[in-house]
Amino acid sequence: MAGVMDSVNQRTQLVGQNRLELLLFRLAGNQLYGINVFKVKEVLQCPKLTLLPKLNPVVRGVAHIRGGTLPIIDLNKATGGPGLSDLSTAFVIITEYNYRVQGFLVRSVERIVNMNWSEIHPPPRGTGRDHYLTAVTRVDDKTVEIIDVEKILAEVVPTVENISAGVIDAQTQAEAVSRKVLIVDDSTVARKQVARCLQEVGVEIVALNDGRQALDWLRELAERGEDVSKHLLMMVSDIEMPEMDGYTLTAEVRNDPRMSKLHIMLHTSLSGVFNQAMVKKVGADEFLAKFKPDELAKRVIDRLHAQRDAAGA
Repeated sequence: MAGVMDSVNQRTQLVGQNRLELLLFRLAGNQLYGINVFKVKEVLQCPKLTLLPKLNPVVRGVAHIRGGTLPIIDLNKATGGPGLSDLSTAFVIITEYNYRVQGFLVRSVERIVNMNWSEIHPPPRGTGRDHYLTAVTRVDDKTVEIIDVEKILAEVVPTVENISAGVIDAQTQAEAVSRKVLIVDDSTVARKQVARCLQEVGVEIVALNDGRQALDWLRELAERGEDVSKHLLMMVSDIEMPEMDGYTLTAEVRNDPRMSKLHIMLHTSLSGVFNQAMVKKVGADEFLAKFKPDELAKRVIDRLHAQRDAAGA
């Protein structure tokens, strides 16, 4: 336990400093790509792959690793390119997203770099495979592209996006109509998933692409004299975002007395022991791993009821 807590303490030193670590890799060509180290469990040379019937075409097979069977997704093919041809020299990055473990097939793995989220920017329009990018940055004067993994996984392994029957009742929907929720997420797919879910609950949505946009919007709201915690039912924010991450956004909100009472839920595909420590450190109210529409709806409904009860007290 002491070892685990030491690791938590080391990782949480980055919290509130708007920092991240990127694992750099290449696909078919010389373009550099990056993935947040928090998502990476292991990197290994491509093991023997077993082909199974009815696999998605971008899944090159399954691998038996550490007692488990994992799908191996060819990232080059998943982003519109040809599949990697020589698997004997390829590598697999084992990752965990939304409590699912899978491997990403890449041509080579370079190194880990420590960066500030302010150095990570939304992709410029017209950039190569911008359809699959969430951000870009530069390392040693070379462009690094950050792939929208959530979009790829949504295409390869579609998730349930609708709220189950019985989760929302008519009275709750009537109460929700006058309430507004701020959604902050750099992934187009994730932003649409959350928006559709909350629109089923009945709340009005404001959707922004990153923490910097959200903080500027909240400050404008406060400068107009609005009571931010009453204007908004809550903020649902991703953690990994260009310009400013969700941890730093939360810390900035908590440090501003005009908006410090805003209810904040961090909603992320990052999973693991580190998150609870980080959420507590920056002062978020709650944490939810993506993407669980019923649980997300219940959290918003709970917040509706809590605010209603507080108003009636």
